[in-house]
Amino acid sequence: MTSPGSLPVNPAATAGINLRGAVDLSALKNPRPAAPTGSAAPAGGSGAAEGSDQGGFAVDVTEQSFPEVVQLSAQVPVIVSLGAAWSGQSSALNTALERVVAGYAGRLLLARVDAEANPQIAQAFNAQAIPTVVAMIKGQPVPLFEGDLPEDQIRRFMEELLKVAASNGVDGTLGSAENDDAEPVEVPLPPLHQAAYDAIEAGDYAGAEAAYRQALAEQPADAEAKAGLAQVQLMQRTASLSAAEADDVRRRAADEPDLLEFQLAAADLDVVGGHVEDAFARLTAFIAGHFGPERETARVRLLELFDVVGSSDPRVAKARQALARALF
Repeated sequence: MTSPGSLPVNPAATAGINLRGAVDLSALKNPRPAAPTGSAAPAGGSGAAEGSDQGGFAVDVTEQSFPEVVQLSAQVPVIVSLGAAWSGQSSALNTALERVVAGYAGRLLLARVDAEANPQIAQAFNAQAIPTVVAMIKGQPVPLFEGDLPEDQIRRFMEELLKVAASNGVDGTLGSAENDDAEPVEVPLPPLHQAAYDAIEAGDYAGAEAAYRQALAEQPADAEAKAGLAQVQLMQRTASLSAAEADDVRRRAADEPDLLEFQLAAADLDVVGGHVEDAFARLTAFIAGHFGPERETARVRLLELFDVVGSSDPRVAKARQALARALF
């Protein structure tokens, strides 16, 4: 793996680079038939193609959705960022990568990977540190760098990578930068996740929950199903509340900070209303001040809300640190 600040290849040698055999990705290109393929979580949290952000050229990828991303690397270079939810350095690097990749208007795709939740991908690339950044061209890996880098150095890597890609016939554009009406790239939903999405669209939260639970039964490590389940459960808890009832929950939570029922309900409303940090702070404070079963209930709910918001969100990384301090 190249050290920070150096370039992945000699520019004079890009035309002859060999893309074969560096890492065997065959197992990830052909996942086990029993496992569902990867997905996007529909409710705004963590998902395989969740937050197709920065112009649609950055996606969250799992072991199940990885094959689709491998296929896209025959069209454009795919930047694979292997990080961890707890790592502030990973979050900062992903933010920088998103900005840089967006500047290439579809000539690159960023695939963000939680290496702890998706160990097969990390092992396939022989990642020894977090964060690690590699690229794929025609399904073959090109090592880039480990650790965080400033954006100007990241751009140097991207420029050299594009030269490598062009010399190997990979010079496409996702969503055609010349066509303002072009759709951004999307990683297809797997059947069970699509069923859950369709159920949510129809207001059938119980059906969506059943689909996500089936996905988890078939693939317990499916982080997107876990996140989707947490999102659907949040919808179920809050969808039936009237405005007056929601106001009453907030009032009771303020008046009775030791009453767990209202702290949980208020945290749900905070997340639904976009006040994510307030929700995290509310439950962390309760955990810090209580012990026994109530503390554990609050901790589990907080972890579920982490799943709803998404492991790559920097607010989650910050709240995990606060939770650790509250517990220990």
